[in-house]
Formats: sequence, C-alpha cells, structure tokens
Amino acid sequence: MIKRALISVYNKTNIVDLAFFLLEQEVEIISTGNTHKTLLEAGINTKEVSDYTGFPEILDGRVKTLHPKVHGGILNDRKQHNAEIDRLNIESIDLLIVNLYPFLRASSDLNLSEEQVIEQIDIGGVALMRAAAKNFHFVTIISEIGDYSILKEQMRANYGSTTLEYRKQLAAKAFAITSSYDSYIYNWLENKSDDLPKFFIPHGQKAQDLRCGENPHQKAAFYSDKFTQYPLEKCYGIKDLSYNNIVDIEAAIKIVDEFAEPAAAIIKHTNPCGVALGGDILNAYKKALLCDEVSSFGGVVAFNREIELELAEEINKMFIEVVIAPSISREALAVLQKKKNLRIIISKSYKQNKYNIKNVTGGFLVQESNLHQLTIKEMKQVTKRSATEMEKNELLFAWKVCKHVKSNAIVIVKNQSAIGIGAGQMSRIDSVKIAIEKAGNCQGAVLASDAFFPFSDSITQSANAGITAIIQPGGSIKDKEVIEEVDKNNMAMLFTGIRSFCH
Repeated sequence: MIKRALISVYNKTNIVDLAFFLLEQEVEIISTGNTHKTLLEAGINTKEVSDYTGFPEILDGRVKTLHPKVHGGILNDRKQHNAEIDRLNIESIDLLIVNLYPFLRASSDLNLSEEQVIEQIDIGGVALMRAAAKNFHFVTIISEIGDYSILKEQMRANYGSTTLEYRKQLAAKAFAITSSYDSYIYNWLENKSDDLPKFFIPHGQKAQDLRCGENPHQKAAFYSDKFTQYPLEKCYGIKDLSYNNIVDIEAAIKIVDEFAEPAAAIIKHTNPCGVALGGDILNAYKKALLCDEVSSFGGVVAFNREIELELAEEINKMFIEVVIAPSISREALAVLQKKKNLRIIISKSYKQNKYNIKNVTGGFLVQESNLHQLTIKEMKQVTKRSATEMEKNELLFAWKVCKHVKSNAIVIVKNQSAIGIGAGQMSRIDSVKIAIEKAGNCQGAVLASDAFFPFSDSITQSANAGITAIIQPGGSIKDKEVIEEVDKNNMAMLFTGIRSFCH
C-alpha cells in the first residue's frame, strides 16, 4: 500500500493532476521547493521536505533531499529495518516521483557558460532515483511523465498499491535514465579533449521502431539521446522507414553535403550508383542517373537544393524508394505523392557525427569520422605531364565521391559526373574493370582510387580505356613502377597523401 509519496520534479507537466489523484487515494505528499510551490498554488497543501527533515534547503537549493530521513525513508527494508526507523523517527516513503534537471538541453545551448551548464547537473534527483530503484521490492519510482497514467491504473487495480513486476520495470527504467544522464555529463566534459576518450559511453533511448532490419525477419529500431523519432522530417510516405532506408539516407546526404554546387546522389545498398553536379539541380539529377540507370531503380536519391515541379516529374519516371532534399515546393510534393511507396525526407541541415562506432566480439570499435576535405593545393603532382586545371577540378570531384564508395573503390568522372563506379571488390584491378565497364566511353575521363595502386596493371587498363588523369593516395612500394606506367601513357597523376577507405 502506498501511504507516502515524495515529489521532486523539474518538469511539472501534469504533476498537479497526479497530486490530486494521490490525495484521493489518501497518500500523504512530501515535496521539494518549487514543486511544493506549484502544488500549493493549485490548492494542494503538501509537506515541504525541509519540514519533514527538520533541516532547511542549503547552498541555493543544491542540497535539499540528501538527508538520512529522506534516504532512510526510501531505502529501508520493510521487513528488517522497522525497529531502527521507528527509533530514528523515520517515516517510510513508498512512492517517489522525480524528473531531472535538463542537463542535455543546457549542454547543447552554446549561449550558456560552463558555470550555467554545471548548475544543471542534478545530484539529489539522481540519488533519489537510484535509492528507490534499488529498493523496488517496496518502493515505486516514477521517473517519466508518461508513466503517470499507468501509475494511476496500477493503484486503482491494486487497491492503492503497485505490483512487484511493475516496480521492477520502473526500477530498470530509472537506472537506465540515471546511467544515460551521467553519460551526457561525461561526454560533455570529455568532448573538450581532441583525443579519443578513455571511456566511450554510447547511449540512447528507443525513439522509433523501424519497419524491419537489413532483412524482413530482423527487428530494428532507431535510438537517440536527443530526439523522439528519427530527426530528419518525413513529410510524405505511407511505408515506415526501415534500417536499410536510414543507412542509405545517411550515405546519400553525406555525399551531397560535400558540395556547394547543385548536387544529386543516387544510393543503392550504401554505395553511390550515380553522383553529379549541374548548373541546376534538375541537370545534376539527369547526369547522375546516366551513370547507372539500371542500378538506380529502387534507390535512394539526395539533393542539396529544393525539389521543384520539373524535377519531381523527372523523379516520377522511375521507381525510387526515398527522396531527400532540404525543401520541396507544394507543386512538386503534389506530383511525388502520386507514388504510393515513395518516402520524402526533408533534411534542412546535416551535421556528421564526430565518431563512428562498430560492434565487434567483446566490445566495439570507435574511430573519428572521415571529415577530411581535400583541396587542389594539397594535390601533389608526381608525373611528367601536369594535370590541366579542368582535370584537377574533375579529379577533386572524383575524390570527394570516392570517399563514400565501399573499398576497394574506383570512381571514373567526366564533366563533373560519375560515369563509372567500381565498389567493394577484393582486388583493385577488379574495381577498375567494373568501373570502366559501367562507364562505357572513358575517353577524356579521370579516375580516383581510394587507396594506392599495388601494381601498374590498373594504370595500363585505365590508359587503354582512354582515361587521361588519375588521383590516388600514393604510398605503395611500387609507386615508382606505377608512375613510370602513367608517364609511358602520357597521363597525369596526383597524390593526395591521404587514404579514404570506407568499409
């Protein structure tokens, strides 16, 4: 039976309604500072925690519930500690309702000083939640506003009490919340360092169930520490997003985000099958589609410009799974909505994660995201023939695309458009062959490789296809042999000095 409750909430949404319910259930209420004031203003006369403990709140409210009468009231074992709490004049607290200071919101606010953020680190609330959760055999801990209605149902159905199973579920949730809360604080403090942290604490709450995982028999969900659902806005789509959709959406956005010019990227199974720049976004899309129209069927398409009517009509000429853009005109939306299975995602701004995480046996791997932005000035000329300015611009575009292709990656480019892509092959020469085959006519085109050429055979193959310039990291023990083959064919080659594997 719940006889006494302690309420201490930062977010006071629906707390007055819940307090009235508890009074109807003849539950005595103890409350802290501002919560007490809110309830008093609503006509609910509760006992303030300082009156209960006989000790005032101190240090500007930093210390108010850290008191033996409070924690003893929560933590006592109702079967073993009765004599002791009677002797100490401690009253049992059967229900705790707490939510925490909004540290995550504060730490994300660039206008707040370090001191202001630190003031949003909750101490007493976390201690209360852990105490109640530990003693779930006797105490009910409510740590989310969404659980208020379920608490009412439980108390009505169980004659003013709650079931052990329910209390255990609430305890698990409370520990999850305090764990993630501490991780927010740690990550905020640790992010001030440029080194990989000693402790890496990924955390998130299930924000959205997904339609399926990589395959229909696999369950999947999106987890977040900030959002209540996948943060890119779905403005149209009957079908829910799947695991594969989101992975491809992220891959597509990363590519178009590389460019200031109008850019279009078509993704299939995380690899681009078409990328192009254009004088306008419609032209960019048409050029991207030419790279591999067969593979583009059922793909994910991203743009870095608004979708307008003419582009929408062009998109509707074939089956596309997902379209992503920073905005869409009303007329274009009306056209695209004719496709029942299409999903339209609005991505107004995109910020890549600082780290990439991958699960492995016994733990997980963490690496910095590949955010390096190559410039023409960084390219090192290593051959007798210098690349022309046009070739350099083409090579830079090819390199930016290559960065997002699964290794071994080869990208052939002409007129600021990928015309052939070789991805994910076990040998580099096979990637070159596939890219050339996809491209068809390579006369006057350039080629990018995400890593060095271990042999000169790829150069011979490229030269025979009509490719005039190559960009690659360099660093092979066969670099001299490779450069000689490039010179032999009167091609130009530039080294980046940096590799861009994408596994």
